Amino acid sequence: MKHSMISIQTKWFNLTPSIVVAITTICLFFANVTTYAQGRGGIGRAMQGMGSRVGGSGGSGGGSDSLSFEKRKFADDSVNVRFKYLDTARYSFFDSSVSDFYRRIPMKPEYVQIGHNGNAIRPLLFSPLRTPGWDMGFHAFDPYALTIADTRFMNTTKPFTELGYLVGSKAEQQISILHTQNVSPDWNFVIQYRLINAPGTFNSQNTNHNNFRFNSDFTSKNQRYHAYLILMSNALQSAENGGIQDESYLVNPNPAYEDRFNIPTNLAATAFSSRNFFNVKLITGNRYVDKHYLLRQQYDFGKKDSIVTDSSVVRYFLPKLRFENTVQLSKYNYQFLDVQASGSSAFYEKNYSYAAVPDTVNYQTGMDILKTDFSLIQFPDSKNPLQFIKAGASFLLYTPNTVPIADRFTNTIVHGEYRNRTRNKKWDMLLYGEFFLLGRDLGNYRLKANLQRSLGERFGSLELGFENMNRTPSDIFTRNLSFPVTRQNGLGNENVTAINGSLYFSKIKTRVSLEYFLISNYTYFKGFQAADQYAPLFNFIRTGISKETNLSKKWKWYLDLYVQTATGNAPIHLPLVYTRNRLAFEGKPFRNLVISSGLDVRYYSPYFADNYSPLIGQFFYQTERKIAIRPDVAAYTNFRIRSFTTYVRIENLNTITQRYGFGFKDNNLAAPLYPNPGMVFRLGIFWNFVN
Repeated sequence: MKHSMISIQTKWFNLTPSIVVAITTICLFFANVTTYAQGRGGIGRAMQGMGSRVGGSGGSGGGSDSLSFEKRKFADDSVNVRFKYLDTARYSFFDSSVSDFYRRIPMKPEYVQIGHNGNAIRPLLFSPLRTPGWDMGFHAFDPYALTIADTRFMNTTKPFTELGYLVGSKAEQQISILHTQNVSPDWNFVIQYRLINAPGTFNSQNTNHNNFRFNSDFTSKNQRYHAYLILMSNALQSAENGGIQDESYLVNPNPAYEDRFNIPTNLAATAFSSRNFFNVKLITGNRYVDKHYLLRQQYDFGKKDSIVTDSSVVRYFLPKLRFENTVQLSKYNYQFLDVQASGSSAFYEKNYSYAAVPDTVNYQTGMDILKTDFSLIQFPDSKNPLQFIKAGASFLLYTPNTVPIADRFTNTIVHGEYRNRTRNKKWDMLLYGEFFLLGRDLGNYRLKANLQRSLGERFGSLELGFENMNRTPSDIFTRNLSFPVTRQNGLGNENVTAINGSLYFSKIKTRVSLEYFLISNYTYFKGFQAADQYAPLFNFIRTGISKETNLSKKWKWYLDLYVQTATGNAPIHLPLVYTRNRLAFEGKPFRNLVISSGLDVRYYSPYFADNYSPLIGQFFYQTERKIAIRPDVAAYTNFRIRSFTTYVRIENLNTITQRYGFGFKDNNLAAPLYPNPGMVFRLGIFWNFVN
């Protein structure tokens, strides 16, 4: 197969540029075919669904929260696109603001990555894993993947398409395509594709992430039957270099090192490495692939009703009892491959205890999961679909998909949920619980309670939350996955209690928050291959403030500030202080022009940053090298003209120096031996249009 910069490296999705163009053409064709069907209008899906997602607020931006029927606009030059998530009836709308570039890329400012766009990434703010049951344990590339939870089911009055292209220094690029349209007022589909491709600044940093998702939802004419379908694939591929051999190379006067690609690295030190972004073949690095197929069907029992207006009668259906069945098949595969391992013998021998290093190192593991769930949902108030009681049971079958194939195992889960977002929108309550009744992970559970209270438009809102979770440690800590991990026997279940509260003051546009964690049996890595568990109970606390300040009519200051710390000798090293500040000129100088321009500054206090183990894709605890950085500084100009949005950024201006000759050479470190690039230029163009 010929590789290209727009290729999806999966077994069951293999999109070349011509196929991507063909998909877009088909979407545009359907747009014309279905114009008449959509032009008939309709009330859409105002009564679909139930509450918001477990653990979330169910979206923002308003929408169909209760029994309300709004007239949709079907004018030739207008479009009304709204969306909801799989477990919510609340519709939200796209955010068209241009103030923050990070809305457009998977990388977020509170994360740090060990190189360039698409390389391994970890959070600067503490966030323990809080999902009970099975987990393989590979999460270094999670932010680059699409998920079931973030799948948006849309409803649109016209076929809508958004095309995005981002280009950066060193041939970095991100390509995104989103198309949605309604086949009929109650049947919509969405196609989404994203490519992240970056050769990187240093040797063997090239990335090639491909994401594809198709989802559709359908409601019958009598509004009793609902169906949701998701087909999704993530192929995440990142080269690994094991870090540079010595940090002194960054200030070495050798002219060859002016090009950072020539600095010697611990892995991939031979001529196989390439900066060619067309070459996406994995030479030395990690490749993680996951695929998901989900079908959810619902059938409602209730009563019919209608609303009489001056011009028409709108008929609708009020559900009282809902039967729900969900079938999901997920496939996971994780691989580290190095076809030139013999050229990095010293690194393998020192960090992974190799006696003799072969020409090729190849580790691989995977799991197939079949899940079926049956639930009953009862609506106490038929006119409020966001008040419901849900109870159900799930059966999961786990089958390892790599050789040698280990034994299969199962889990049986019972779960319940109560949700009530009152019709006056002042209270939003959630109670959720799941318990592993049978199977390998017997005794795992998750309990969650959340309360939100609107304090009025003039004051703001209050949110309180509690969660307690008990989970089996991830497989990489407990099972032989063929990866080079030194494991501890007899690891206990992790237990995490999280208590949080936040208060938003709308008048001064300020949110203050407090998060408290109580953790025992914390599993972690303490070396390149050594897994361990910290059994004692310890606390972790974080406070934060986010504020938007109007300095003048056109100038704004956006502040995010967090202070966090752990108690005792817990093996967690994170910055005591993290802050992000944006000083921006924002305005609308012309009728159709919206602009935001200024400086984006990020800083975190010195700390012993986790090191990174490339063969197992894990960040690990270390106490030898403290990282202190200059504040990361970026200058930007973002603007929107009608449906055309552009982001222009010059990042890492803080690397400028004259100590080693003028240039952008004073690199910050993300981890020991992992420097960030120098100055980076990025240009992003996003264009949405109605077909």
